[in-house]
Amino acid sequence: MHTRRYHHGDLRAALLARAEETLRERGPGALSLRELARDLGVSHAAPSRHFKDKQALLDALALAGFDRLVEVLTGARDAGGAFSDRLAALARAYVDFATANAELLDLMFAVKHDPAASLALLEAVQRAVALAEELIADGQRTGEVRQGPVDRISAPVFTTLHGFAGLAVSCQYSAEETAAGLDDVLAYMVRGCAPEGGGVPLPEPRPGRGPGLGRVDQRQES
Repeated sequence: MHTRRYHHGDLRAALLARAEETLRERGPGALSLRELARDLGVSHAAPSRHFKDKQALLDALALAGFDRLVEVLTGARDAGGAFSDRLAALARAYVDFATANAELLDLMFAVKHDPAASLALLEAVQRAVALAEELIADGQRTGEVRQGPVDRISAPVFTTLHGFAGLAVSCQYSAEETAAGLDDVLAYMVRGCAPEGGGVPLPEPRPGRGPGLGRVDQRQES
């Protein structure tokens, strides 16, 4: 474990940064305001100026995570192109974030369901959901996505994506296996969004993709 002493500046930011390191290294059960204070070399009372308790710290960590996720997804969604290409960009950005921040993502989705979750956190969650729904609505306007309630179309699409990201983390897929598997998932998602009786171009796979999920599953069973 790396200990970073705090030197005059933004203590709140330092506490969140150290808390995320602890989360990544040891999991949420190891998070403690007292331990964070000790790690940063400040008094035990100092963190309470920013976080009244551990739950407030977890809420702030989750909020910071959703803010980062929204920023990443917004950049991907705004890349332009056909619906399938924009969906692919957004999906790859999400999976990249999820695999690089697995512990944080788990915390984000756990804390957002807590009855004590802050209004700021719930609003950040809604911004992430809105990005997905806006993409589906744009596809409907251009005729690339079937008509119907946007939430009924977006929910299965993005639960599939979230499930694949979790699978990639838990099964410890390599980068090549993750890219190949995601290409297959993207093709499935695009077909699920397509208008009835109409064809929608599938997203281009990433260059140099390896074998798909079938080989990965066989490896896990062996």
